[in-house]
Amino acid sequence: MKKVKYRHSTSRLLLLSVAFFISFSVLGIAQEEAAQDASSEGQEQTDESSGDSSAMSDLGDPANGKSLFNSLCAACHKPYSASIGPALHGITEKRDMDWLYRWIKNSQELIASGDDEAVAIYEEYNQTAMPAFPQLSDADIDDILAYVEQPKPEPKAAQAGAESAGGQSSGGGVSVDVILGILVFVLIMLLTVLFLVNKTLRNFAQASGVVIPEKTKGKPIWKSFVENQFLVLVSAVFGLLVIGWFAYGFFMQVGIDQGYQPIQPIHYSHKIHAGDNQIDCKYCHSSARTSKNAGIPSLNVCMNCHVTISEVSPETATAEYSKEFYDGEIAKLYDAVGWDPAEQDYTGEEKPVKWVRIHNLPDFAYFNHSQHVTVGGIQCQKCHGPIEEMEVVYQDAPLTMGWCIECHRDTKVRMEGNEYYEKIHEELSKKYGVEELTVAQMGGLECAKCHY
Repeated sequence: MKKVKYRHSTSRLLLLSVAFFISFSVLGIAQEEAAQDASSEGQEQTDESSGDSSAMSDLGDPANGKSLFNSLCAACHKPYSASIGPALHGITEKRDMDWLYRWIKNSQELIASGDDEAVAIYEEYNQTAMPAFPQLSDADIDDILAYVEQPKPEPKAAQAGAESAGGQSSGGGVSVDVILGILVFVLIMLLTVLFLVNKTLRNFAQASGVVIPEKTKGKPIWKSFVENQFLVLVSAVFGLLVIGWFAYGFFMQVGIDQGYQPIQPIHYSHKIHAGDNQIDCKYCHSSARTSKNAGIPSLNVCMNCHVTISEVSPETATAEYSKEFYDGEIAKLYDAVGWDPAEQDYTGEEKPVKWVRIHNLPDFAYFNHSQHVTVGGIQCQKCHGPIEEMEVVYQDAPLTMGWCIECHRDTKVRMEGNEYYEKIHEELSKKYGVEELTVAQMGGLECAKCHY
């Protein structure tokens, strides 16, 4: 019998062992270096934060200062940019503390005394009088100044990105891509080893005179299926039913835009306005109370607030939408209405905003917002979904005829303080023998109610 020799088996195993050893050694060294870098960066950040906090403690309590600033100063001032009044960051380096106390408590008195700096500021800002705050103590003013003198915070999204990057470096040592690359390399090596082992065993069997039996091929399954007429008939019927079901579902969705979520020319977050700030929907869509249509709010309505709000707070930023993004959208609003935030005045150059309509009923369907909102007392969320949670608005309901009919069948008519329905409610209650009437019982299913 011929003896088979395998001269390179030991060398192959040695090479594989060396490759694995080098890979894991590099991984361990990278983890140690990343951990050292992360610890040194953390120490530097701790030193910086401790230095900033000690500097702020010389003035007052920034937390209390923030509360006072938001309630008394935020309407006219911003810490890091000009508004109706100047930016306040760095004010303690420009003005004497005693002068600041006198100015904040009663600016008009300081102007009347002939103080040159006070008169210059009064003239620079078009003789706009600053309200007097005699109720503030020197300690309260120190707290406010401590708040506005804090270093400008980094955007929340940028901080989150830096933390996630740091977490990957300190926790994993190397990036996820490198780890995946190593795993792919190991998998390829294992497959190569299995292929070589299989080839070696076959060569060994051939050299030893061992015959490897081959599997006999049976009849293909598709031939067996074609020859069985019962299975063919059942499959054909089942296939037709499935095709009919999907065709019915497809055609029933024609003209239904549920989930439609277009991108608007100016990003408007209902989550921030209606959710976080709890602005009533009818403040912007005021015509929903008295008109058939809810209407598109005029940009002048936006400027009622944004004439003094030219940027969002750093806390508003999210991982998806940064502070710079929101500030850029406010800048688009200013560009559309022709507002110059530096001069605090309108330029007269306006540009139309081409809003994209989301909720759109067919022309043959009549819907009156005032009848539902004012008379019926229906909340906006009933048809528009959780609008106060939407960063980008989408169509929540299908707005189909069946959806409207189900709502009319289930919704009870609100009678509390609603004189509109008192007389008809009394008569129909006797007719149907019920205490509460649904919209359907009051004629809400008549065709002419929506189609005429």
